[in-house]
Amino acid sequence: MGDDSEWMKLPIDQKCEHKLWKARLNGYEEALKLFQKIDDEKSPEWSKYLGLIKKFVTDSNAVAQLKGLEAALAYVENAHVAGKTTGEVASGVVNKVFNQPKARAKELGEDICLMYIEIEKGEAIQEELLKGLDNKNPKIIVACIETLRKALSEFGSKIISLKPIIKVLPKLFESREKAVRDEAKLLAVEIYRWIRDALRPPLQNINSVQLKELEEEWIKVSSAAPKQTRFLRSQQELKAKFEQQQGLGGDADGGDDDEEEAVPQVDAYELLEAVEILSKLPKDFYEKIEAKKWQERKEALEAVELLVKNPKLESGDYADLVKALKKVVGKDTNVMLVALAAKCLAGLATGLRKKFGQYAGHVVPTILEKFKEKKPQVVQALQEAIDAIFLTTTLQNISEDILAVMDNKNPTIKQQTSLFIARSFRHCTPSTLPKSLLKPFCAALLKHINDSAPEVRDAGFEALGTALKVAGEKAVNPFLADVDKLKLDRIKECAEKVELVYGKKAGGAAEKKEGKPITGKTTALPGSAGDKETKDAATKPGPLKKASAVKAGVPPKKGKPATAAGTGGGGPKSKKGPETKEIFESELSIEVCEEKAAAVLPASCIQQLDSGNWKERLACMEEFQKAVELMERSEMPCQALVRMLAKKPGWKETNFQVMQMKLHIVALIAQKGNFSKTSAQVVLDGLVDKVGDVKCGTNAKEAMTAIAEACQLPWTAEQVVAMAFSQKNPKNQSETLNWLSNAIKEFGFSGLNVKAFISNVKTALAATNPAVRTSAITLLGVMYLYVGPSLRMFFEDEKPALLSQIDAEFEKMQGQTAPAPTRGISRHSVGGGDDGEEEEQEEVGNDVVDLLPRTDIGDKITAELVSKIGDKNWKIRKEGLDEVTSIINEAKFIQPNIGELPAALKGRLNDSNKILVQQTLSILQQLATAMGPNIKQYVKNLGIPVITVLGDSKNNVRAAALATVNAWAEQTGMKEWLEGEDLSEELKKENPFLRQELLGWLAEKLPTLRSVPSDLLLCVPHLYSCLEDRNGDVRKKAQDALPFFMMHLGFEKMAKATGKLKPTSKDQVLAMLEKAKANMPAKPAPPAKACSRVVGGAAPAKFQPASAFADDLGSNTMESKPDLKKAKAGGLSSKTKVQGKKVLSKPNLKEDDDKSGPIFIIVPNGKEQRMREEKALKVLKWNFTTPRDEYIEQLKTQMSTCVAKWLQDEMFHADFQHHNKALTVMIEHLESEKDGVISCLDLILKWLTLRFFDTNTSVLMKALEYLKLLFNLLSQEEYHLTENEASSFIPYLILKVGEPKDVIRKDVRAILNRMCLIYPASKMFPFIMEGTKSKNSKQRAECLEELGCLVESYGMNVCQPTPGKALKEMATHIGDRDNTVRNAALNTIVTVYNVHGDQVFKLIGNLSEKDMSMLEERIKRSAKRPSSAPVRQAEEKPQRTQNISANASMMRKGQAEDMSSKLNQNRNMGSHSETTHTVPREFQLDLDEIENDNGTVRCEMPALVQHKLDDIFEPVLIPEPKIRAVSPHFDDMHSNTASTINFVISQVASGDINTSIQALTQIDEVLKQEDKAEAMSGHIDQFLIATLMQLRLIYNTHMADEKLDKDEIVRLYSCIIGSMITLFQIESLAREASTGVLKDLMHGLITLMLDSRVEDLEEGEQVIRSVNLLVVKVLEKSDQTNILSALLVLLQDSLLATASSPKFSELVMKCLWRMVRLLPETINSINLDRILLDIHIFMKVFPKEKLKQCKSEFPIRTLKTLLHTLCKLKGPKILDHLTMIDNKNESELEAHLCRLMKHTMDQSGKADKDTEKGASRIEEKASKAKVNDILAEIFKKIGSKENTKEGLAELYEYKKKYSDADIEPFLKNSSQFFQSYVERGLRLIETEREGKGRIATSSGISPQMEGTCVPASTHTVSSSIGNTNGEEVGPSVYLERLKILRQRCGLDNAKQEDRPPLTSLLSKPTLPTVASSTDMLHSKLSQLRESREQYQHLDLDSNQTHSSGIGTTLASPSSAAANIDDLKKRLERIKSSRK
Repeated sequence: MGDDSEWMKLPIDQKCEHKLWKARLNGYEEALKLFQKIDDEKSPEWSKYLGLIKKFVTDSNAVAQLKGLEAALAYVENAHVAGKTTGEVASGVVNKVFNQPKARAKELGEDICLMYIEIEKGEAIQEELLKGLDNKNPKIIVACIETLRKALSEFGSKIISLKPIIKVLPKLFESREKAVRDEAKLLAVEIYRWIRDALRPPLQNINSVQLKELEEEWIKVSSAAPKQTRFLRSQQELKAKFEQQQGLGGDADGGDDDEEEAVPQVDAYELLEAVEILSKLPKDFYEKIEAKKWQERKEALEAVELLVKNPKLESGDYADLVKALKKVVGKDTNVMLVALAAKCLAGLATGLRKKFGQYAGHVVPTILEKFKEKKPQVVQALQEAIDAIFLTTTLQNISEDILAVMDNKNPTIKQQTSLFIARSFRHCTPSTLPKSLLKPFCAALLKHINDSAPEVRDAGFEALGTALKVAGEKAVNPFLADVDKLKLDRIKECAEKVELVYGKKAGGAAEKKEGKPITGKTTALPGSAGDKETKDAATKPGPLKKASAVKAGVPPKKGKPATAAGTGGGGPKSKKGPETKEIFESELSIEVCEEKAAAVLPASCIQQLDSGNWKERLACMEEFQKAVELMERSEMPCQALVRMLAKKPGWKETNFQVMQMKLHIVALIAQKGNFSKTSAQVVLDGLVDKVGDVKCGTNAKEAMTAIAEACQLPWTAEQVVAMAFSQKNPKNQSETLNWLSNAIKEFGFSGLNVKAFISNVKTALAATNPAVRTSAITLLGVMYLYVGPSLRMFFEDEKPALLSQIDAEFEKMQGQTAPAPTRGISRHSVGGGDDGEEEEQEEVGNDVVDLLPRTDIGDKITAELVSKIGDKNWKIRKEGLDEVTSIINEAKFIQPNIGELPAALKGRLNDSNKILVQQTLSILQQLATAMGPNIKQYVKNLGIPVITVLGDSKNNVRAAALATVNAWAEQTGMKEWLEGEDLSEELKKENPFLRQELLGWLAEKLPTLRSVPSDLLLCVPHLYSCLEDRNGDVRKKAQDALPFFMMHLGFEKMAKATGKLKPTSKDQVLAMLEKAKANMPAKPAPPAKACSRVVGGAAPAKFQPASAFADDLGSNTMESKPDLKKAKAGGLSSKTKVQGKKVLSKPNLKEDDDKSGPIFIIVPNGKEQRMREEKALKVLKWNFTTPRDEYIEQLKTQMSTCVAKWLQDEMFHADFQHHNKALTVMIEHLESEKDGVISCLDLILKWLTLRFFDTNTSVLMKALEYLKLLFNLLSQEEYHLTENEASSFIPYLILKVGEPKDVIRKDVRAILNRMCLIYPASKMFPFIMEGTKSKNSKQRAECLEELGCLVESYGMNVCQPTPGKALKEMATHIGDRDNTVRNAALNTIVTVYNVHGDQVFKLIGNLSEKDMSMLEERIKRSAKRPSSAPVRQAEEKPQRTQNISANASMMRKGQAEDMSSKLNQNRNMGSHSETTHTVPREFQLDLDEIENDNGTVRCEMPALVQHKLDDIFEPVLIPEPKIRAVSPHFDDMHSNTASTINFVISQVASGDINTSIQALTQIDEVLKQEDKAEAMSGHIDQFLIATLMQLRLIYNTHMADEKLDKDEIVRLYSCIIGSMITLFQIESLAREASTGVLKDLMHGLITLMLDSRVEDLEEGEQVIRSVNLLVVKVLEKSDQTNILSALLVLLQDSLLATASSPKFSELVMKCLWRMVRLLPETINSINLDRILLDIHIFMKVFPKEKLKQCKSEFPIRTLKTLLHTLCKLKGPKILDHLTMIDNKNESELEAHLCRLMKHTMDQSGKADKDTEKGASRIEEKASKAKVNDILAEIFKKIGSKENTKEGLAELYEYKKKYSDADIEPFLKNSSQFFQSYVERGLRLIETEREGKGRIATSSGISPQMEGTCVPASTHTVSSSIGNTNGEEVGPSVYLERLKILRQRCGLDNAKQEDRPPLTSLLSKPTLPTVASSTDMLHSKLSQLRESREQYQHLDLDSNQTHSSGIGTTLASPSSAAANIDDLKKRLERIKSSRK
């Protein structure tokens, strides 16, 4: 017992696992109690037992196992997690329970299995049970069969899938065990109960005895439909209903509903295995079938017949087989074989079902024509074949073929075709037999019922009767208007006899459905209970007339004017019922008319009609009018009256008053009487004659309108137009056309004979009178409203001038909708008329396409052409395709007969040559346009293969295929594509490209459809597998398509389809479905008219049964489609749906009020708050690959505070059309709510990024349109994007650069361009760079191009983090696998090369040989076409120039902080900044631009990066007056000195030399007059920058320009240098120059001194001397701190820049030495702290070690000299000046100074003396110790082969500097030869240098070294600032240096891996940044341009005062209200000058 007590203490779950069986038994008992006790199905307790349940059922101890089974059953029943255990427990039950001897165990096992099925795990259980059938133990097999039977009996065939069970049944019947066979028999009976005869075919091959037994059992099965008696958890409401019925003790009607769904569900075909027969065809089949002997052909056919007896065939390519059989049917002379072939076709069609559809079109015409055979067995075989084929396709697809045969002369063919139509109609429903189909069929059948052969007539009656029965009278009656009573009765008689395939019930449904599309959710037609109506109509002919009158208010279609009033809806006359007779009254003789008239008119009236006195005639007319007004309709003899009016003088009446009355009376008669066409013909001629009359025209038109109302517009219009064009008067013709235009608007377009009009319009267009032409074009415009773009096709061949007028008219009409008709029939139509009207309106467009004259190209598609297309040689294939293209092009519009072309083209779709594939696709596109809607019949055999091409690996082929599919779908609609299994078969293929393209296409098309074929359901399983595809894009597309599938199929069906997935997949997919359910878009609404009648509240009650009933029809019938959808939509809230209209109208008023307020609410600091939250990570950072729900929710929440509620609802609606609305509203409010937009900008941009992920193109286009406007606005408002806004928007915008559609890419590029105006290009750069890493090749290519544009426009500055890195990254794309990307990469680097020269190769680094050769080749090519490149640059330059300044001012928070706003003002002035590259700025009138543009090209501020733009600068001569307009002195403009100076300074930088010289002269004058010189104060930097720019312009452009006279350049140089010298003599002004500007100035001047081209000028030497002088002035007069700082920075840059010549840095150092000599006088005025900071930075960049490695030792000596001098002058105090250096303890400078101090203290005495001897001495001393080292180094160099020259040069320099240096010791040890070599070398260098030395003689830099001031080897000087290879160095070098400088000053977001982090040194706020002048240049530039504009403005309009500040310009708000008159005046002036 001790043991017992051990386990007794354990918890239950441990007991259950105990090794003692008793413990386990006890555990199971307790577990059972526990399971029954827990009432929360989600309790955590359940999870504890998850792993144990399997052990419960497989316990090895039989007693314990029984208890375990009970516990397990309780667990499965109660635990929500039980589903997870299904597989293991079921397999345990099958293998370990079903083999137990105890019956109880087996029972419990079965119960557990059934319980699992109840908790929705049916499939898993079924799988395990079926596995159990393969077990060797017969006991287990029997138990499994029994369990399956019970499950089927209780749950029904809907839940237990029968197909797999039926599959194994035959095997079970073969078992050796009797028990298994018996159990199988019971199972077969149970299955039979559910699916009846569908079970027979699968079991036909079992043992005949067994089959007989089964048959006997089956007979006993009761015929009542079986019921589901046990329900799933999800079917609880069904369960309740079932129990309630049981309670009632019977089968209430409702019970049928559910079962009816189940019963027809199983189709025997579905249960069969498909057989593959193509491979089993006899090898020689195709030879035999062509054999001469009929016996051989028979053998071949019999082989096929045997194979096609298989009831289900595997799909494959049956084209050849069908072709062979078709040939036999059509051509074989032996009728027996014809019948045999027909049987084979029937077998194929039955076995393949829908898959045969694609061949149907080929075979149908052949079979129908073969009906000429009389032999009954042939006819019967053909009938069977064609009926079987009909079931595989749709009537729509083969209608063309059938109609073509109906006109055949052979009566048998006509008869059989009609009979076939009748049989086909029986399979149709109202939805598959729409009016568009009924119309042509009825028209053809009406001919048949009038045929001479009785059998044809009978067949015609039968077909029409069937149509009547299927589509209902309402649909068919309009087409039977002309049929006489006898025939009509005969048709109705036939209709009664017809038995429809879908049974009586379906007929009723048809009628109900009829009402449905119109009335939204009401079932019955207004005015009759739909169901009853049909039955009444069918049984009692009596009331029919009335019904038809009610229903027939449908105007007839065009082309049959004669039937007009016959519809019975003819206005007020509809009382008379269907009147066919009333149209034409017989013509009355004049006598009879007089009699009739006399009876109703006063006698005096009749006598005076032809009186000679006009007054009498007028009086007579007045009486006539009174009489007519008083007459009753019934007694008015219309014809008599109008004939009296027409009596002499009739329409030749000369008095206009009488005539007006006459016409008015005609109108009255037409309105008030029963006016017939006969009467109309009496008057119309006269009316048309008067229509052009000035006085009577309006009355004539009124009369015509009245007649049109009485006799219908189509007829009237045709008469009137014919009459007008049969006479010559152009006024009448044009007025008639005008009347018609109006009439069409009033009456609508239905029924008009378009063809007749078009021919008349063509006549009118050819008229000589312009008025007639204009009227014709107006009429076309009106027709366009109704017909649409297809109307243009008729006028393609008009003259281009006319065509353009027509197009302009159409353009005007675009976007307008046709007005609703206000007159004519539609007004009187009763009840259901609207529906017809609607359809008519819709169909007009298609009708027009039908009218097009189509060419039959069948005969051109010869066998030869077809064989060409299939040739082995691709060139011949191409020829064939070219021929097809030209055939189609010539024909323009073609008939659907294209012979063998489809098969030939299909073969080319998988051609190995992709070019041919693309050509074939473009032919197919052409074909679609040429054939129009008739292309439908080729969807299956040509359209679907195009979809296969969507899987091609080449992007462009896929794009072409998609375009083709869209072109086809446009013509065919989507139904054809979605029918059948073809699409699902395509989706099944595991090709990621195919899947993503196809899903993308479906996602685009499905939302636009109102209904889809049920076959769409077949795609769902593949859609699910796409959701889990390996490829991310496929998954994304599948997710996008999901909601649209659901919109058509409903959530339930989609969820049910997940049943077959693996459990893990199922959960994921269900989650996605739930999500999609939330986003499910609404169905597109039916046309507007339909809703107007839904207001009635009667519908809801009737609605539900209807929807349930639709479900009963079973999901595989086409019928149930529309209703199912309604059930889905309406089931939840049918009530609200019905009253939808009412409900809407109320809140509408409210909504309008709501919408009046602002859409964006400004929340103070809202944006800042949001940014802080994002920074602090309180909200999600906007960063994702696809937007997840939480991002969307977050954005929604953030928007709720600052966006109007109604707009937000639109923005976050599931349906894309609402997004479009939202965008439209946002565009409308953009201008009016600028501040609001800016305050919510971050949210707006984020919302737009979400739109980028939508698949809908229209939304995307709208979003891009909005963005363009938005960025325009922002740049006008001078707004700059914050980092947060940029980073959460730009990356997503860049994604869209890769869109396949060109127009989108263009828009995105345009937007990126505009972005640069509000966000620095250098910051854009990394984003775009990131875009080049995309997988999308288009995106990579576009991004690379954009990078090229940025570099071209903004120079190398933009390259982030460094140009080197950026270029290396770009260069990697040269090796890309995609051609466009390779090209883009090459082009971009060539662009950089154009800007930057050979430096590019250094920056790129190592490229593979192949890439390098491609690049070099491309660079060479670009060099060959220089003309195009510079022009483009020139165009783009100005546009981006200002942007540069924008970027600069944004990147720097230094001096130019306040410039950004001014700068933007300039940009808004837009002075020719709009170039090809951007879209023109909307609504800006740029007057300055226009006025100054006198036809010359003005080149404004040259950009910083100058190219050799020689060609552009030629025609730059600016007309004299413009310059003189600037007053020569400043006196005239005291009011505005500053802006005048700005203006003049801006002209200094002009590209035109004369302008520049004039400006310099003026400034020089000012500077020379002391009293005026102060005016320049504050403008010094600005002036120096302008001058610098001019120097650069000369250096880069003018000097290179061959055509320029060099004297001009010298003049310009002397002016520049002259005015600068003047400036630098005025110390107060000179001191204003800032460090950055001085640095650039020194850089410019030294560059100029070294420019070898200047020397070659005549006056060159003089120029260089003056420059020397200027340099000295600059050094002496500028602010000493600034200049010293500038020189240090310049030296540092020149040493860093690899390309800089050593000469350059040498001259910089000489300047520094000069400064060192000035130090003793200037030391007190210098800000030492700043200088020491500069030296510190210098030493940090160049530590001692690095300096020592320099080729020359001057830099280190210069630095030491400088420090030494400072130490000596300041003493120990110098250490107090290190305040600006952070952590100075680590500074090398401090250590150096301390050493120096020590040294100075030791040798103070000596040092003093030394100082007086000049700096060089100190230097010498300092380096004495090193002399030996240096000389040893030099001699080592001379001794080495490579460096010998360099060594000699250094030795020469050294000797020169230290003349007393002793080199003897070094020479002594060497050979005699070496010594003489050294001496010779030194002499040579000396002579060389003496020659050049003269340059510097006047420099006055350092007297001791006069002659040696500019030592340089000849070849160095000859290049501009050449590096040693003699390559020319462009400005790019300086850009690079500027870049380094900026980084060093912490101005850039560069990553500084290669340099010590200097930013830390500069972090003190007090520090003035040494920005290069280029930065200031940006800001000054803007001032310059501004002042120039302002100046011009002042000049033009000096009476308008301006404040003198720079800020006020035209664009600034203060002067924005510049008076409008002024603008007008200026415009006038411009116009006159232009003339």
